[in-house]
Amino acid sequence: MAKENVSWGYMRIQGALENIGYKVGTSTIARTLKRAGIEPTLERRKETTWKRFLKTHWDVIGAADFFTVEVWTKYGLIRHVVLFVIDLATRKVEIAGILPQPDGIWMKQITRNWTDCFCGFLKDKKYLIHDRDPLFTRDFAQILLAAGVKVVKLPPRSPNLNPHAEAFVGSIKSECLNRMIFFGTDHLRRTVSEFVEHYHTERNHQGLGNRLISPKGGSRYVEGPIYCRERLGGLLKYYHRSAA
Repeated sequence: MAKENVSWGYMRIQGALENIGYKVGTSTIARTLKRAGIEPTLERRKETTWKRFLKTHWDVIGAADFFTVEVWTKYGLIRHVVLFVIDLATRKVEIAGILPQPDGIWMKQITRNWTDCFCGFLKDKKYLIHDRDPLFTRDFAQILLAAGVKVVKLPPRSPNLNPHAEAFVGSIKSECLNRMIFFGTDHLRRTVSEFVEHYHTERNHQGLGNRLISPKGGSRYVEGPIYCRERLGGLLKYYHRSAA
């Protein structure tokens, strides 16, 4: 109880224990917590762990990140940057753009798109997590702040603090991008678009109880023939039943 509720003092814990049938003195609670290395409530309140922050603000946090893909063009092999944003609560992803040489002007326009009051991906968010990539400029942060979204910059070299964005990058690369060769920017864009559709409607997510993010057709059918929907020449597959 003390670990999960940093604001609970000894009396509050005593009352909660009585609710489940245990009568324990506050001095016993104090000694027990001390032996377990748990600080008194005033000290615990000072320590807001990253995990607790994410859990407390789960529904209002987005995370942005980049990854790169090599593309064959008429100028040779060119590295392209893919910028995306993810909703931590739902795991929904939006690809913001794909460019070989993104710049600050491009980033400012994307930020305006994300914070559009009608259809922006971040219109209901309060925080945006991202790393310290130079493309996340001061103008980028100011546009977000003006729309009510506070930027949370992660410490250098700390991908474990943005695990859901990292998981998406790992999925799209291992299941799709690393298994293909791209000829032109349009080819890459079509492929990424196909994967994102598969990611939302056809791919089960362990972090969501092994469910689909946005299943098509509503309910699952338990009778009838089984069909396989293929994308990207069979690279991505989805098995389903259709309504009778």
